[in-house]
Amino acid sequence: MLLRLVPTTPNIDFMRFRKFTFALSVVLVLGSLALFATRGLNLGIDFLGGVLIEVKTDGPADIGAFRSNLGGLGLGEVSIQEFGEPDVLLIRVQRQEGGDSAQQEAVARINAAIADQIVEVRRNEVVGPTVGDELKQAALYAVLAAIGAILIYIWFRFEWQYGVGAVLALAHDVITTIGLFALLQLEFNLATVAAILTIAGYSINDTVVVYDRVREKIRKYKKMAFDELLNFAVNKTLSRTIMTSVTTLLALLALFIFGGEVIRGFVIAMIWGVLIGTYSSIAIAAPVLLYIQPRRGDEDDAPFKEQSAAESGPAGEKA
Repeated sequence: MLLRLVPTTPNIDFMRFRKFTFALSVVLVLGSLALFATRGLNLGIDFLGGVLIEVKTDGPADIGAFRSNLGGLGLGEVSIQEFGEPDVLLIRVQRQEGGDSAQQEAVARINAAIADQIVEVRRNEVVGPTVGDELKQAALYAVLAAIGAILIYIWFRFEWQYGVGAVLALAHDVITTIGLFALLQLEFNLATVAAILTIAGYSINDTVVVYDRVREKIRKYKKMAFDELLNFAVNKTLSRTIMTSVTTLLALLALFIFGGEVIRGFVIAMIWGVLIGTYSSIAIAAPVLLYIQPRRGDEDDAPFKEQSAAESGPAGEKA
């Protein structure tokens, strides 16, 4: 028996709810920008520079004792938190003055101070201020270059009206993802940047699938009401879109449950990206075309009745 998450020939009037979805998206984007401006991002050591040490203790860790030992070293701000399990700690220390040698000296002092409290040092990471600044710059360039390449692709693949819708949907997904990290204060690091780039690709893939179907129908049915045509196109791709999203989410949920803390931020970003990318392709990218209608072409509209009958369900309902 085949699994069907949506009917084979759905007939949902998506365009009817466009004002609500536009308003919701505006709230999400403005809220994300406000959170970014007021709370900022919890930048990881990749961008800030400094020292990160992951250690394992024999039994549940006494964070107070760790904080007391490390607080007397005079290393500045020290952050200690459980990392997935009660006996695993993540120790972060702000970058030290004096370059790489000062960072290495801080690592040695930290390891010596907690040697009798731990059974294993799982990782040591040291990032200098210069490297951190370079990584910030490289991450920004990577995101801008990816978005630029996507815009060029859309520009050549479709008419400019489609490009506007794709840009709005893509910007919506990226901004709301950053807003999610500002809201939850999840660590924002290079893995998060990779997640944002992946989200951009996933989002534009969904949008291109919808736009391909819109372009196919828009030239064939010139006399069909435009909102009806958009509903027709989105409904024809809905089954594929939902199935792709659900299967991707199943893999991401497995990573979220079993992948551990190291990749949790990346996975949370991807889960949000799949959900918001699917939403924006249907609720933003398609309805935007109502206001900047693309050219319909010169094809005849006569076959519409015959083909719509062929694409109808058993009861003659339109797909």
